[in-house]
Amino acid sequence: MALVQLDLPDPTALRGRWAALAAVQAAAGNGDQCQGSSSLWHYDDGHGSWAELHHLDAGRAVLLGQDRNESRTFYAEASDFFEEPGTDLLAGAPGWWEPPVRRVREAQLFLGFVYGFDGGAWKRADYDAEDGFTALRLPALSVAWTREGVVAAIRRTAGAGSREPSTDSVDALIAADADLDAAAVAAVVPPGWDADAGAAAARAFLPG
Repeated sequence: MALVQLDLPDPTALRGRWAALAAVQAAAGNGDQCQGSSSLWHYDDGHGSWAELHHLDAGRAVLLGQDRNESRTFYAEASDFFEEPGTDLLAGAPGWWEPPVRRVREAQLFLGFVYGFDGGAWKRADYDAEDGFTALRLPALSVAWTREGVVAAIRRTAGAGSREPSTDSVDALIAADADLDAAAVAAVVPPGWDADAGAAAARAFLPG
């Protein structure tokens, strides 16, 4: 079965935005919701929807996750659990997609989407069911949404009356492409937050 090509950015183009949000979350003490390493980037919204980007060899990557409200693909165990028709998210996929999927299944998490990047293009299995990826609104896909996500993360922790960071300071956080120092984080987050922890969380996204 042929795979469907997707219009998504190269994985490395997502790093600055993903790391920027991780910096703010870590500075606020919520680092488990958005974090990264040289091989695995994680994001969740705190309400059961999540995504992970697994970096493999030869420039390949696998992006997988679930939106708890909108994913209707019911892959593998989810089909039995929800008593719904299943969708084979690996139909026609090469074998290198499997290890990240296996890791998630071993963690007893349900999957709504699995996308593979072969070094040149993103692809997924061919299906019609809504997989939840669009509803997840992964912050790394949009500069505008990342700005909104940064402000929302600050206000959730510091309160609605907290100082809103300038657009320039948030843009600088993103443009650093994970190579952040504490001063760049401090320019965005409220006083008293741990800017050093934020910078360290962002730098964890850099290649080892």
